[in-house]
Amino acid sequence: MDAMFQAFGLVFTWQVLTTVTAAALFGLLVGAVPGLTATMATALLVPLTFFMDPIPAVGAMVTCAAMAIFAGDIPGTLLRMPGTPASAAYTSEAYAMTRKGEAERALGACVLFSALGGLFGTLVLIFAAPALAEFALSFSSQEYFWMAMLGLTCATFIGSASPVKGMVSLLIGLLVATVGLNNASGVPRFTFGSTDLMAGIDFIPAMIGLFAVSEVMRTMAAGAPSWDNVQVKVGNIFRDWGGMLAHYWRQQIRGNVTGTAIGILPGAGADVAAYVSYAISRRFSRTPEKYGRGHVEGLVEATSSNNAALSSAWVPALVFGIPGDTITAIVIGVLYVKGLNPGPTLFLFNPQTIYAVFLIFILANLLMIPLGWMVIKLARGLLRTPRSILMPIILVFCIVGAFASNNAAYGIVVMLVFGLLGFFMEENDIPIAPCILGIVIGPILEHNFITTMIKSDGSLLTFVNRPIAAVLAVALALIWASVLYSTFRKRQEAST
Repeated sequence: MDAMFQAFGLVFTWQVLTTVTAAALFGLLVGAVPGLTATMATALLVPLTFFMDPIPAVGAMVTCAAMAIFAGDIPGTLLRMPGTPASAAYTSEAYAMTRKGEAERALGACVLFSALGGLFGTLVLIFAAPALAEFALSFSSQEYFWMAMLGLTCATFIGSASPVKGMVSLLIGLLVATVGLNNASGVPRFTFGSTDLMAGIDFIPAMIGLFAVSEVMRTMAAGAPSWDNVQVKVGNIFRDWGGMLAHYWRQQIRGNVTGTAIGILPGAGADVAAYVSYAISRRFSRTPEKYGRGHVEGLVEATSSNNAALSSAWVPALVFGIPGDTITAIVIGVLYVKGLNPGPTLFLFNPQTIYAVFLIFILANLLMIPLGWMVIKLARGLLRTPRSILMPIILVFCIVGAFASNNAAYGIVVMLVFGLLGFFMEENDIPIAPCILGIVIGPILEHNFITTMIKSDGSLLTFVNRPIAAVLAVALALIWASVLYSTFRKRQEAST
């Protein structure tokens, strides 16, 4: 109890509160710009933390990341350009709501369920950190292989309007993921003699190109039409909160649980959680035909999931020093610099510091509602700006984001190439989301497959000889059986 009172004293000082508020505004600004990710925002804060005490330093990181993940929903909803990769899973859904004149409902759902998801993940972090971290550490390469397969299976659901085209998009993403030296043998693949390609295709410029640059190209090719068919006024975002909570509470809880479960697995993070939860929502919805046309149900589950994953990723980071995602990997470095070595001893010798971090998590998610509302009000100006002016400005921000990903012009080239790819894919009704999923999960799948085969001396039985791996394999088989059965049944109904 003494440690809890000390934690309140550490957090509720003007220095910490000022730092947290400033970091929140910075995270909102970065997240709302297409291409500038939450990881990038957190990394940009690292030099400043060298001049801070430990609590405000960690607080700035926590708040900035949470705000950036949410803020990525704003340009995705208003312009169909996700600010962060975690927003990409449901960008098309949110933008479809805007085109229907429901921008305020979409943004209201993003604010509310992002905050609730973050609070749920924080509660799990507070009450179940040791047990959950221990469970995550029991995963080996077999379990990660099946998790990656489950993630790729989600691409089928995301592209379920046309499974064949969804599979084509997924295969393009997997092909992109094979470029470079990131394989067991270290042999260059598809590099064509380029030293830049040896490091593989950078995901950030690719994502910027596929979503943002392709949209700029499409808009300019259409002659930069006005926003007449889009609701310019974003009204009261709080108006339908009660109705959404009453109607979609099951989806919210499912998204929270899914995001938390994925977040505690090292390397998964909010991006994967958003894709998986959106796919689950579509698969088990009573009205799946509404998805892709502007349906808030998918937004509820996915936004609940990505912020829950962001909080729960700190479970293995704080308890065992294993980063749950790229953001916690950066923060672990800051903790070491500040003398707060993550691990079980941190809970024993510095409990007040752990409680202070928990309080900052709660504070950050509560701040998300008023600050998010303020930024949404300011973002309304995006839809009042003529497209002929706005699109070149967005393209400049995209170029800056692509260059900043590796401080080289190579990122800009990747962005432009994938912009053309995204433009031609959408012109032929090939969805982009499965391609993104293939790029992200492809390396994880290959690495864990090769590792497992080396450990087992080539025996395929080792993929199912562990209890958790066997359960995941059975779950995957059941999912595919369900998909094939529903497809067969629809064909039979169509023939009769």
